[in-house]
Amino acid sequence: MSEVAQSTQHEFWRPPSHRLEQEALVRELAPVMAESCPRCGTEYLLGSRFCHSCGGRRPEAISSGTRADADALAGLWQRGVHRVSSAITGISWNKIKLPSWLGYLHFHEIKGRLGLSTGSFVSFVVGLACVTGALLVELLPVKNLIDWQAIQIYRVEWLLGATASFVVGILLKKNPDTDRD
Repeated sequence: MSEVAQSTQHEFWRPPSHRLEQEALVRELAPVMAESCPRCGTEYLLGSRFCHSCGGRRPEAISSGTRADADALAGLWQRGVHRVSSAITGISWNKIKLPSWLGYLHFHEIKGRLGLSTGSFVSFVVGLACVTGALLVELLPVKNLIDWQAIQIYRVEWLLGATASFVVGILLKKNPDTDRD
């Protein structure tokens, strides 16, 4: 076995010709590279600069022009967000008059009128949302029997979710007789 190791070619055992520090510096300065070859579709090996299947050069993932456009768009977005936030903080919310009936839509108002605890009311709202989802599934387009069956399965799942939510709401509801003790 030792004869095999001595008869190998010397190029295989030779250290790399460039230093690791220089390679790390080049990697930091190099832009992000593409993940798969545009010519053959093969995924590049880690750290490779060429495709191992077709030999094509590995392109940059984002060109410098695209990167400059993305930076400009990000700056535009930040300026827009700043303008909107400054406009919102400039509004005096005390001067805005809301309709009186809007008070009936408050969370605690509805909870008190229904006589439910917080957990029971939340599960009731989730159950109503599931029933609404079951009704809205009807809006999905039906082209053949398989689509119709899939829609019915969706409807059953929404209704099962609503049933489970309503059962949890019933279990979480406080009994008014136990509050007197």
